Amino acid sequence: MVYYDKNLKGRKNKMPAKNPRINIVLDMSLYKNVQLLAEKDGMSLSSKARELLKEAMEIHEDIYLSDIAEERERTFDITSALTHEEVWS
Repeated sequence: MVYYDKNLKGRKNKMPAKNPRINIVLDMSLYKNVQLLAEKDGMSLSSKARELLKEAMEIHEDIYLSDIAEERERTFDITSALTHEEVWS
């Protein structure tokens, strides 16, 4: 299948992969570390990079949610809190 990409000024290209892609540039030491991890786990470089990126996103989300929880704990006022019955009745 052939498609036309408006960014490529009418040049024909093959159908893109079903998953979106990004292109990144790594310094050699980071590249080698990812490569070693991929080899150790029997994965492709792309799969290992995707796995590491997912882990980083989960850590980022955990930090964000922890900040929200800390703020809620800091501002919690027991006198205005709802009881279990008030919430679930």
